[in-house]
Amino acid sequence: MTYLLAEETFASLNSIWTGQKHNLNWSSIFVLPDWLRVWWQSFGGEAGLYLRSVRQGDKIIGIAPLMVQNESATFVGSVAVSDYLDFVVTPGLERQFCSALLNDLAQKNINGLDLKPVRPDSIVVTHLADIARERKCEVDCKSLDVSYEMELPATYDEYLMALPVKQRHELKRKLRRLHEAGSVSYRTIEDSKDVHGIMNTFLKLFAESREDKATFMTTRMESFFRSVVDAMAGIGLLRFGILELNMLPVAMVLCFDYNNRVYLYNSGYNPDYKDLSVGLLSKVLCIKDSIERGRKTFDFLKGGETYKHHVGGRGLPLYSCYIKLR
Repeated sequence: MTYLLAEETFASLNSIWTGQKHNLNWSSIFVLPDWLRVWWQSFGGEAGLYLRSVRQGDKIIGIAPLMVQNESATFVGSVAVSDYLDFVVTPGLERQFCSALLNDLAQKNINGLDLKPVRPDSIVVTHLADIARERKCEVDCKSLDVSYEMELPATYDEYLMALPVKQRHELKRKLRRLHEAGSVSYRTIEDSKDVHGIMNTFLKLFAESREDKATFMTTRMESFFRSVVDAMAGIGLLRFGILELNMLPVAMVLCFDYNNRVYLYNSGYNPDYKDLSVGLLSKVLCIKDSIERGRKTFDFLKGGETYKHHVGGRGLPLYSCYIKLR
């Protein structure tokens, strides 16, 4: 069987994604064409773009969203803002895709693949690493971080009952205290026309909530956040959750809603209301909203914060895989 690699652009990738005729597995928000495009425009720098599709005739069996610098290829993305990355491949054709990709990289004198962060169920871990070992390449996969996720039950009551007794009682106590403090509401925003004003509020709460978050949100990073939020709103995947106390926004969550999975991308809160646990409760109310909308998975994403375990998340290791090709 002959497989050919074709050069792609972000625009052509978007056409492939919206066309949905190749049965490709766009496994997460972080491999979607608009996310890749915004990241590249914000952080691409001096790297060379290697966007390739692997084709069998007129059928696309996979996409490699890579960039190359100093004879080494990495994913388009970064650990700072793309929680996990992967190739986009038709299920069942992973081996054919990986073999064709490795052949092409070798022909282009690319010496190494530095792929991170990747999940244990990624194409990188489940197929590419083994195929590279079969070719006598050096493969080094190391633990990089941890991500948390949770399968969602049918009802919020089921969610609460699944929590350990201590955590369930503590959560109910915190919710009761919040309601005793005044009028409480949790509302969501997903309309693209409302994004600009809401984004200003989110960025303010984000920077106020923790000193390290304020340091993280540089001018360049703010530009990326605004651009990626605009892009995700444009394709209907954005969802802001706003916790209000007496009509004042005291905490917000920034989420992406894709393929029955809610990604809790980031959050912020007003530290004046820290004693009311508004940061934590905004996330719990986001989980409640996700359950009520019938979503199947809640993804807390990268980071080992204690609250993720306390509210039901299960840890998932993330890896860094380096493959020496030559």
